[in-house]
Amino acid sequence: MLKKMSIKKILVSTSALFALFLVYLMPKPQSSNLKDIKQELEYVDKNIVTGNVYLEDSNNYLAMATVALNSKETDVEARAKELLEILIKDGAGESKIPNGFKSLIPSDTKILSLKYEGGVLKLDLSKEVLNVEEEKEEKVIEAIVYTLTTIEGLDKIVLFVDGDILTKLPKSKINLPSTLDRSFGINKEYNLTKAKDINQVTVYYVSKFNDNYYYVPVTKYLNDDRDKIKIVIDELTGNTNYNSNLMSFLDSNTKLISVTNSDNVMQLEFNSSILNNLDTKDILEEVIYTISLSVEDNYNVEKLVFSVDKEEVYKSVLKEIN
Repeated sequence: MLKKMSIKKILVSTSALFALFLVYLMPKPQSSNLKDIKQELEYVDKNIVTGNVYLEDSNNYLAMATVALNSKETDVEARAKELLEILIKDGAGESKIPNGFKSLIPSDTKILSLKYEGGVLKLDLSKEVLNVEEEKEEKVIEAIVYTLTTIEGLDKIVLFVDGDILTKLPKSKINLPSTLDRSFGINKEYNLTKAKDINQVTVYYVSKFNDNYYYVPVTKYLNDDRDKIKIVIDELTGNTNYNSNLMSFLDSNTKLISVTNSDNVMQLEFNSSILNNLDTKDILEEVIYTISLSVEDNYNVEKLVFSVDKEEVYKSVLKEIN
């Protein structure tokens, strides 16, 4: 998603420079023609910055949406405030919400304070944040946690409501840890046959609104003691996913041959079915992102290497994708 946006900006900028170069070489045109040429050249803001927020989609899932941000807001507290304003209904960031998504935090919620230190953000919101239906309570917390932890260097959140740490949701009675991170999960699904040996795995799928694809994380709780990446690939090849609103572009014949994890680098060896084009050895962007985002949520690694027949075909830097 971000990769496409970056490429698009580069192509537009290059095209604009090339067009100006042609105008310079051509004989002086009539004023009306020159006006037409100028109107066709699109101004590109090189300072545009994007970020990811987690909003509710039309299928009632929390999904990752890319939004434009204020380029000058670079410190953690300022960026956190800007992202939270997008999560609040009718808030200052409402105009940035893409079509097909909506915020969950009640409109009268106020950000009372923000304090960041050592990877932890202490966030105090007004009591109105809890004025939601019982089935939405946990989703509000998930949206806050997943959105704010997209900020580089911010790993954990201590959530206060009117000055008191929130340890239990009042309507659903769900207990909250005093410190929240992505292990809290999102869009939770339970497929359990026993209370012991529970594995928690977050898998990112693809969904679609109109002609636009976006990514939806689902945290699964299941009695499966295999390595999380093996569960992720099984889910994305369609072996266990029956939800028609969630898609995967990973070929069902794709096999994960081996996994190595050292020095903050995970290497995944696949068979050739992962490739979109055997000649160019390309992998679909949607495949790269669903696997990379899933790995980022389940492992503490910085880079992900995709290999086919022991040859590296792609390397993903995880901190740049979320």
